[in-house]
Amino acid sequence: MKTTRNLWIALASVFGAGGIIIAALTAFSNPAPPVMTITPLGTNNYSIIITNGDTNVNYELWWTPTLNSPANPWQLLSVGAPLQTNFTVIGGFVPVGFFQTRVGTDADGDGVPDWMDANPNDPAVGALSVIINTPSNGAVVQ
Repeated sequence: MKTTRNLWIALASVFGAGGIIIAALTAFSNPAPPVMTITPLGTNNYSIIITNGDTNVNYELWWTPTLNSPANPWQLLSVGAPLQTNFTVIGGFVPVGFFQTRVGTDADGDGVPDWMDANPNDPAVGALSVIINTPSNGAVVQ
């Protein structure tokens, strides 16, 4: 009985110390999480900045007039370009609202990421493509 108790004490002390070391290493290796800041720019204009943002993802800006309301779901407001962490919003369309940012998604569920989608709110419209039939300067397009 005494040997079993000593074994448990030894295991607890080993794993407890290991847990503290792992927690300390994790705390020093993880970067700070992204933070969204909203600043008024004047009459109905707002600056939304994501600090500590990951530059390897596309951020999207979502908006809703009320929280947790099935009648007012989150709406895609803006799709950020690659490396974009700053957004400017003209807020005159509603007197109150809530914003959130998300990492690039497929809002309409058509299988095309929003940053590539010709219309991220319409599943009938797929990826954006541009076809140039005739260059205006007579150059050959390859």
